[in-house]
Amino acid sequence: MSSSAYAPAPESTRPTIRNEYGLFIGGKWVAPQSARYDASIDPAREQAIARVAYGDADDIARALRSARKAYERWWEPMKPASRAKYIYRIARAITERSREIAVLESMDGGKPIREARDFDIPTAASHFFYHAGWADKLEWVARAGRAPRALGVCGAIVPWNFPLLMAAWKIAPALACGNTVILKPAETTPLTALLLAQIAQDADLPPGVLNVVTGDGATGAALVAQGDLDKLAFTGSTEVGREIARAVAGRKTRLTLELGGKAAHILFADAPLDQAIEGVVRGIYFNQGHVCCAGSRLLVEESILDEVVDRLQQRIDRLRLGDPLDKNTDIGAINSRAQLERIDELVRSGVEQGATLRQQRCDLPERGYFYRASFFTNVESSHRIAREEIFGPILAVMSFRTPEEAIEKANDTPYGLSAGVWTERGSKNMAVAQQLKAGVVWCNTFNRFDPSSPFGGFRESGFGREGGIHGLREYLA
Repeated sequence: MSSSAYAPAPESTRPTIRNEYGLFIGGKWVAPQSARYDASIDPAREQAIARVAYGDADDIARALRSARKAYERWWEPMKPASRAKYIYRIARAITERSREIAVLESMDGGKPIREARDFDIPTAASHFFYHAGWADKLEWVARAGRAPRALGVCGAIVPWNFPLLMAAWKIAPALACGNTVILKPAETTPLTALLLAQIAQDADLPPGVLNVVTGDGATGAALVAQGDLDKLAFTGSTEVGREIARAVAGRKTRLTLELGGKAAHILFADAPLDQAIEGVVRGIYFNQGHVCCAGSRLLVEESILDEVVDRLQQRIDRLRLGDPLDKNTDIGAINSRAQLERIDELVRSGVEQGATLRQQRCDLPERGYFYRASFFTNVESSHRIAREEIFGPILAVMSFRTPEEAIEKANDTPYGLSAGVWTERGSKNMAVAQQLKAGVVWCNTFNRFDPSSPFGGFRESGFGREGGIHGLREYLA
């Protein structure tokens, strides 16, 4: 072992995991009508962690009845300050059990424990704390001339890349506004959603206020099909988002969609380069690139292109790929075999279309779903790797000569979720940011989130906002 190598630093905390999980409906753990259970897999070890119930349309209907009863009997009539107390209890419990939750999130999803510990779980807790504070102040949120009034029963469908955090983004504002919730977590990462249900039960949340129905896409489709649902919030792929929009068209169900992205990082020659390289690396390789707002297209001013490419290669060679539960790990496991195969297929398309592939020089573990940090040079805007969301640790590098060309290339995408600008000149930052067609633009940073700041996109990245006052309004009539 060389002097610069890192000794293993395995996480010692081990969460209590049941062998089998039922559905959480009406404040109780119940068996699924289908009597079917599926294994949740640890992607780093390709081993089953626990068996999880498969909810079908009958279970969704049961959850809807439970949520409606809870809304009418307990939650909506409750004083807002009393609702806030329950939300505070959940926030405190997440904080108190943060290490345990982080380990479970890392095991179930493949993300490095350091990211789950330092970002996912604290940010999820902060959303509950933040929205608990708003519960008795909603008159300051309601649109002019309207008294704050809850919508009713809200459905929430969340993806596998940030399972607990995406659940918090939807559950916390819904509860604060007086709504009840049916949560459908992703089929590959249900365990922290089920732990959140246990936390809600321990906090004595009235039965039916939060229901968790696990399953696959068919389970989510059954939730979407419920015509009596008052609100549906979905985070996931653009393709599924289109299907959901068609399904709820003409219904009373209010809809918000946070979909895919193909964010552009614009790197000017006058940028603080050391800082910018770190921001670019964080922007694309954070969570193995499993981020809808990942900075997956890097537009570099031509005069510094060669230097940036060299620095990127040096930087990714220093990233540590391996066991997600090792606190030294930078790049964990890809979430599933299916996702690994999609990444590989898109990378091969980039090579076939003439782009140059450069990868992290390291060994892959013998077991598990892993992919090296990679980037492409000689990329054309027409290449699939420059147009399609890969959802993996793959960066497409292109060049520009003028700010106008950079803006044109950045906006040459059907998506509109996020973007980043790097320059030492504040006036240039603002001028470029205002011309980028993205819901969120970070300047001299990337992937910064706060519960008080709204997040969302437009065009094929969806509509509606989560977080801040704008996000609260999505849950008020």
